[in-house]
Amino acid sequence: MCASHTFPSPGSKAELEEGTALTPRFGADGLVTCVTTDAATGELLMVAHMNAEAVAKTLETGEAWYWSRSRNELWHKGATSGQIQTVVEMRIDCDQDALWIKVNVAGDGGCCHTGRHSCFYRTVAVKDDKAALVLA
Repeated sequence: MCASHTFPSPGSKAELEEGTALTPRFGADGLVTCVTTDAATGELLMVAHMNAEAVAKTLETGEAWYWSRSRNELWHKGATSGQIQTVVEMRIDCDQDALWIKVNVAGDGGCCHTGRHSCFYRTVAVKDDKAALVLA
């Protein structure tokens, strides 16, 4: 599977939703959304995307690989920063079009390119029908 980066087709709705085969449903862009949380704390770290090769490499290596939409390339999280994400658990949703991985993060434990622990470091405050970002 990992060499060709292909997964079996989903089959029937029952097989997709209740079966035991991993059959990711990649979008028209060839990507599936991946939510990444800290395995120890449950904190939301980041949301990224994976193509078939990234999913296969993640399964093969036990480390998180993503598809960078901005750079249009495969991305091994932490390869340059040292913030390697070791996968503790991978889940897929009911219709197999979104992944959730729980990870342990090496290095300084950060995940965001801004140097923060999580990419979700701002809250959206609404006052008088206007939204403003506030640092968490």
